[in-house]
Amino acid sequence: MATNWNANSWRAAEAKHLPTYPDAAKLAHVEETLTRFPPLVFAGEARALKADLAEVSAGKSFLLQGGDCAESFAEFHPNNIRDTFRVLLQMAVVLTFASKQPVVKVGRMAGQFAKPRSSPVEKIGDVELPSYLGDNINGIEFTPESRIPDPERMLRAYSQAAATLNLLRAFSTGGYANLRQVHQWTLDHIGKSPWAAKFSEMADKIGESLDFMEACGVNPATVPQLQGTKFYTSHEALLLQYEQAMTRQDSLTGQWYDTSAHMLWIGDRTRFEGSAHVEFLRGVGNPIGMKCGPSLAPDALLRMLDTLNPGREPGRMTLISRFGHDKVEAGLPPLVRAVSREGHPVVWSCDPMHGNVIKADNGYKTRPFDRILSEVKGFFAVHRAEGTHAGGIHIEMTGQDVTECTGGAVGLTQDSLADRYHTHCDPRLNAAQSIELAFLLAEAINLERAERKAEAA
Repeated sequence: MATNWNANSWRAAEAKHLPTYPDAAKLAHVEETLTRFPPLVFAGEARALKADLAEVSAGKSFLLQGGDCAESFAEFHPNNIRDTFRVLLQMAVVLTFASKQPVVKVGRMAGQFAKPRSSPVEKIGDVELPSYLGDNINGIEFTPESRIPDPERMLRAYSQAAATLNLLRAFSTGGYANLRQVHQWTLDHIGKSPWAAKFSEMADKIGESLDFMEACGVNPATVPQLQGTKFYTSHEALLLQYEQAMTRQDSLTGQWYDTSAHMLWIGDRTRFEGSAHVEFLRGVGNPIGMKCGPSLAPDALLRMLDTLNPGREPGRMTLISRFGHDKVEAGLPPLVRAVSREGHPVVWSCDPMHGNVIKADNGYKTRPFDRILSEVKGFFAVHRAEGTHAGGIHIEMTGQDVTECTGGAVGLTQDSLADRYHTHCDPRLNAAQSIELAFLLAEAINLERAERKAEAA
């Protein structure tokens, strides 16, 4: 357990990207209300994820983390939750079947509401207003009233997260994730993708394997892993007032856990020495992620690891690299070497989204698929060269048929962006692009495994 820490100690540290609430009494009332609400996740679940991530850090599994850039109140619908969940299932099946490795599934869901912004204000024409910070803080509508931080939004975010988690638990354990349903997971709108046929072919092979196993007496009734799956949730622990209110002491171990999600991460903008976000997360027992970009020096990373995981507990730390397609092969190796040299057990995951945003000619913010893929390939190349495990992928994606990232086999162009550009913040991969990325990821994982096997021979 962390020393000299309590759930309130972050308030004495430097806090960036937190809203200023005009009504302090209203904020205190909401925080007090949240402390009496039931936990959204449980300490034992967080420990189970940590154990699964320890297998990833040991090179025996792969982490698939994906979901919305920013969840919204307006798009809250069971179909949207289901469709994103089943695209993640499809991706996981592709990765498992092709690489013969277990896949740990973690959604950016049921809590990914708050977003740090590069500027505290945004301007349209001659009007300047505070930036939109996520639906649990203020509104996306460009009006002075909407942009005022309102603490009661945290209560609505809790309610939506609880409902989302309830549905995800039902999907993951209630039969929807049964491998016998693998053909039914394909969304209608990805049928135009050339990868849909490849997924269908793979699903046929899985069905044949299940038929053989059932003939041998192995079926979903006797092997629970065939009829359900473990699915965890995560979000950036940005709005610390909410995170503190959701923190509870585990009755079994005495350890403190942030019960808003199984896994929390620290963003590139809030990852610095003396940070309130680092101070808060060092004391909770959840698995922790940390974004690592071009501004992070190796010595600073090692100090962060000593702060956040002084006991060097496997599965505790996931380092999520986000460099950009043209910087990853130069910027990532010094960090990998430093962590390996000091013997920290970490999961290395790749966020190929945040370093590859461009502004299209028509004004839309987008991410070209070829740049996303290039960063993924660079990430794997670095780990092959360093002899370390490329352990995961962290993407912003959706099951909706959006047109936000250009490229991919579906050939989405800049002219198509306006068709279905629905994101509340950053552009997301759509379902077809996500499945394509999974197949290409499987190839990279197999290449890594082949090279390791050759070296061991």
